[in-house]
Amino acid sequence: MGYACFDVEHVGKVAHVRLKRPDAYNTMTREFWTELPEIVNGLDAAGNTRVVVLSSTGKHFSAGMDLAVFTGGGGDALGGGGAREEGRVRARLRQTVLMLQDTFTALERARMPVLAAVQGGCIGGAVDMVSACDIRYCSADAFFVVQEIHLGMTADVGTLQRLPKIIPEGVAREMAYRGQRLSAERAHQVGLVNEVFDTHEDLVDGVLEIAAEIASKSPLAVWGSKEMINYSRDHSVADSLNHIATWQAGMFHPGDMIESFSAKSDKRDPVFEDLPPSPDTF
Repeated sequence: MGYACFDVEHVGKVAHVRLKRPDAYNTMTREFWTELPEIVNGLDAAGNTRVVVLSSTGKHFSAGMDLAVFTGGGGDALGGGGAREEGRVRARLRQTVLMLQDTFTALERARMPVLAAVQGGCIGGAVDMVSACDIRYCSADAFFVVQEIHLGMTADVGTLQRLPKIIPEGVAREMAYRGQRLSAERAHQVGLVNEVFDTHEDLVDGVLEIAAEIASKSPLAVWGSKEMINYSRDHSVADSLNHIATWQAGMFHPGDMIESFSAKSDKRDPVFEDLPPSPDTF
């Protein structure tokens, strides 16, 4: 299927999802907000993708929200959907913000890890997006900006909720209050990205290699790890320990462990069953 904002390529068990509007700095048009969750939810539902790599094309990763979403063509979506009574206009705006948030929450909700490969500018809504990914990497020319403060608004699609749990809170606050660029080097220092690659090409090649390594592991164990890390981020240690105990009671079976040991004994790569497809209906 063709998309206006993305190309999707499968490399073994890795899905490489690329933003493909470089001349427009990969800004987030109205199509973006429906296409991204459609792609991610579809890959998740099928069960045979084990890692998603989210990368981009051109000079910048993404310049964030396309202005057309606020004005011509998209103003109706952020306005009132044709409503005139003020309460209904405000209610529609709240629904719209929740819909935009859910676009990026799809990355977090997916059973497989999502790795972001960032080159050039990661601006505004793009910071919201990569904050919802499992791991971030970047090229040496990358920079990150919470742009919303320069527009007289508060970031509302996930940056302020997720960023302080990825990097030190003081750094997140400074990014939100001042809107200054966080360089690739500084992003690495504070833990926003795991590694800085010299060039965009090196970045994509390197992240695809990391993704392939993750994809070689038991997808059930990887899913469990993602589930537990995300749960622990938002709950107490006691609650999280209880959650992993319950998960293991239902999900832990020796099949993948036996395959791991057998493969090591036979000096071969292990072969694991894909995750089951998500049910379409009850």
